[in-house]
Amino acid sequence: RGSDRYLTGHGYPVESEAAGDLVRRARLHSEDNPLYVVSIAAITNVASAILLAPEIINNIVVVWLGGHPMHWNNTREFNLYQDVAAARVIFDSGVPVVQIPCMGVASHLLTSVPELETCLAGKNSICDTLVELFKGYSDDHFGWAKEIWDISAVAYLIDERWVPTDIVHSPIITDEGTWSKDTGRHFMKTASFVCRNEVFRDMFKKLAAKEDK
Repeated sequence: RGSDRYLTGHGYPVESEAAGDLVRRARLHSEDNPLYVVSIAAITNVASAILLAPEIINNIVVVWLGGHPMHWNNTREFNLYQDVAAARVIFDSGVPVVQIPCMGVASHLLTSVPELETCLAGKNSICDTLVELFKGYSDDHFGWAKEIWDISAVAYLIDERWVPTDIVHSPIITDEGTWSKDTGRHFMKTASFVCRNEVFRDMFKKLAAKEDK
């Protein structure tokens, strides 16, 4: 179980089963054999683990769907803005980070009802359930598509070529909800694009191959 609240400040972790488990798992890895930590929401648990055991930054790589691109006029994005203090821990700590920005990057992962009905409907019960859940997001499906944001971080781990990245200096999150740059800070990676077709093809094939038990 994860955090039951957000960080109250930069140096104050939220102790939880999830944070403790991450610390234990990270200590079983090394800089040469890092643990990849995929985060797709508020990053409270990961930030708390780092605050509880700062040395684990040498043993993990954080792949996070959070924030907007560095050129965006603000970073008031849902995942980041839920817990700004935790996001600051991630970007300030020196832990290796692969950031998957939302607008203009993960937002490219659009699919539609006709596509899902063609590629998934009738394949198995999981596929049918996913199609029905997707339909429920809108009453009007004509000319409509929706982002499947969260698969972007997993897609990076499956094949880095599907989510090209640039090496940049770790940003500073201002109190105004914008990015600030400092070329004296450590480096990290930020995604600049998502190869939408490759990601969905892979996901559709894997989902369709599942057998009902």
